[in-house]
This record gives sequence, structure tokens and C-alpha cells, in this order.
Amino acid sequence: MTAYAELVPETTVARVRAPSVQPAEPWPVVVLVAFRFSFLYFGLYVLFTQMLYDLLAIPGFEIDLGKAPPMRNLVMWIGHSVLHVKPILAPTGSGDTLYDWTQALTMLVLAIAGTVVWSLVDRHATNYDRLSKWLRLFIRFALGASLLDYGFSKLIPLQMPVTFLSKLLEPYGNFSPMGVIWYSIGAAPGYEMFIGFAEVLAGTLLILPRTTLLGGLISFGVTTGVFVVNMTYDVPVKLFAFHLVVMSLVVIAPDVSRLNNLFLLNRPVVPRTPPRFGRSPHANRRWLIGTMVFAFWLLGSNVYQHAQGWKVYGGGAPKSALFGIWDVETMSIDGVLHPPLLTDSTRYSHAVFQSPIGMTLQKMDQTFQRYATTIDTIKRTISLKKAPTDSTWKATLAYQRPTPTQLSLEGDVDGKHIQMLMTLHDLNKFLLVSRGFNWIQEQPFNR
Repeated sequence: MTAYAELVPETTVARVRAPSVQPAEPWPVVVLVAFRFSFLYFGLYVLFTQMLYDLLAIPGFEIDLGKAPPMRNLVMWIGHSVLHVKPILAPTGSGDTLYDWTQALTMLVLAIAGTVVWSLVDRHATNYDRLSKWLRLFIRFALGASLLDYGFSKLIPLQMPVTFLSKLLEPYGNFSPMGVIWYSIGAAPGYEMFIGFAEVLAGTLLILPRTTLLGGLISFGVTTGVFVVNMTYDVPVKLFAFHLVVMSLVVIAPDVSRLNNLFLLNRPVVPRTPPRFGRSPHANRRWLIGTMVFAFWLLGSNVYQHAQGWKVYGGGAPKSALFGIWDVETMSIDGVLHPPLLTDSTRYSHAVFQSPIGMTLQKMDQTFQRYATTIDTIKRTISLKKAPTDSTWKATLAYQRPTPTQLSLEGDVDGKHIQMLMTLHDLNKFLLVSRGFNWIQEQPFNR
């Protein structure tokens, strides 16, 4: 023993010696295989779906590798040759198209095949402690970015429109299940903003390292609610919402035993040491700073993009020069006056102007015709198109507005000369618009 050891107790020597590195515990085989599959599948899913765009959050930059070669070729081959279906690659706004389901199956097959190969090549591995922290970090960022995107689209009410004039005229029985939930939430922007705040909170907490577990718990609650709504109201984002729920569970999984001790077993909860992403404290500190910078980037980018969306197609977007719902008082076709009969499928009951580039006409049978429009306020003309359904169809109507509440239209449409005299409908006559919020209610007002 050294001279120093002769002067101090042996226990003191033990304290000053470098601590021994404890070997990592081996994982069960099932856990090893599950990790390999999760690593491959979630990596593919984030890379080849909208989550990559959410993760990059570059304004004006759209990328969808899932619709580009080689993934597109593989999806089409599996659809045609294996499933004997014909996926159609077209932007429809739905996340549950036949292509999306076939793509999910393709990624599942790739992940299973990759898991088999990985297990054979690396069959002597006992754990993936170091790799698991990177997978969890990747999923945290991807999940958090998607929640921020969806959250800000509600916090700045864009996803569910606040006011859609033609919907005020449509009978409730004609609404689809998705339309019911969509426009009922849109009619209560405060509730929509509350949901958006919860999603933004979950996304922010997921990205920050010290609040990951809390973010994962809030994310699980929020995404489960969204998934249930999608399943019960037939909203075509079921596939994507399901993945968000599963990814939330992956984030929570390392802390399940601690949560079990806290909520069920009433046992002490041992603090969990956060993973280190650098070999030295200085390197780890740089990672933490980088995480904060990334979080601020995602927040700033989403605020900017959704604020721009509010100005372009949201509540702050420009309105039509003839904005409002117009009641058709009289209408003549080729000089013949058509009374307002419900059996007359050629007569219109309302004209709706909301955006500067659109007009909707409602017939007496409550069906709608929608047109792309260009309104010339100098010449007082309205140019109509049916594009994209019929790019060759065109018509022009001349309009006069002698008073703010009176409007006349005249022109040739489909070879017939029409004339209409209309009056502006008072939107406050719609109970949905005028009812508002009331602190005191002697009786329920449920209509």
C-alpha cells in the first residue's frame, strides 16, 4: 500500500478512488426484438410521413418522401401485386387513403424484415441502452413537432373554421359525422383554442429534457382523445392519430415502474437520472442548449406559419366584396319569373359570398353549386368557373348594389339568361351566431 494509504483509513482511500462502471443489465430477448422493430418502424414512419415536414418546420418547404421513389414504387408494387388493389396517389386531404394504408403495411413489412436480419446479425447483443436513449430522443422530437403543428392550428383557430356561411344554411341532417364535430368545435373557438393549448403544451414539454415524462402523459391523454374522436366521427386521420398514441406510450414506457409505484403501490419513487448525450459534462451541456434552440425554432416557426395562415385562409383572411348570405327574393330565367317553389330545381334560394375567390348558390331543394369567382368591383362583374371539375366552363354575371343590403345579378349561365334580386340576410338571425355565452341561465337553452 502506498504511503498515502498508510496515513489515512482504508475507507477513505476507497472514497477517493474512481468509481467502478457498473455493467448494463442484459435485456430479455423479447425486449431486444421489440426494440429493434420499434427502432426501424418508427424511423421509417417519421421519415416517410408528414412527421418529417413537422419536424423540419421550414416555412414554405414541403417534403413528402412517402409519395416519392423509391417508397412510392414499393407501395404501388405491394398494392398491385400482393394486395391486388390499386392505390391512387392524389392529394385529397385524407390521411386514411388506400395509399396510406398500403404504405403503412409496406413500412410494417420492411420493419419486420429488418428486425429479422438485425436479430441474426447481432444475436449476441445483450442490450441497447445507448441506442435506446437516441430513439427516445428522436420520437420525442418527432411527436412534439407534430403536436405543435396541430396545436397551433387550433390555438390560432384554423383547423375548424369559426364561421362558414354556407353551413348556416345546410340542414343538420345533411351533415356528415365529421362535419358535425368539425363545425360544432368551430362554432366554439374558445374550446378549439383550449384543445390547441393542450397540444402545444404537450409538444413543448416533450422536447424539453426535464419535462419529457409530463409531456408524454399529456400527449397520451390528448392524442387518445383525438383518436377516439376520429374513430367515432369518421375523421380520416385515424391511422396517423393511432401512431401518435403509440409514440406517446413509447415515451412514457421507461417510467412505467415509477408511475406504478407512485399511483398504485404507494411506494417511494426513486429519481430517474436523465440520459447524457455527451461524453463530458461540457458536451452534454451543448446538447441541452441545442435542444432548447430546437424547441424555440419549432415554436417560432409554427407561430409564424399559422399566423400567416390566419391571414390567408383563416379568420383574418380577406373577405369577398359582396360578403354575406343573400336571400333571392325574385328570379327569372329567360324572362320567365320563377316563384320560390321547393319543387323548382332551377331556382336559387340563396347566394353566399365569403372569400374573394368563391361563390356558393343554394337551390330551392337545398343543394349547393359552388364556383370559383373573380369579382371586378370597377366593372361590377363576377366571372364564374367550375374548375377544377370543368376547366372549360365559364360564365359572367353583372351585378348592381344600389344599397348595402340590396344586390342584383344578371347574365348568361349555361345558355340561359338569369336575373336575380336579393337582400342581405341578417346573420344575427341565426341562433348559432347570436346566442353567445351566458353566465346566468334560469333554464337550459338547448335547441
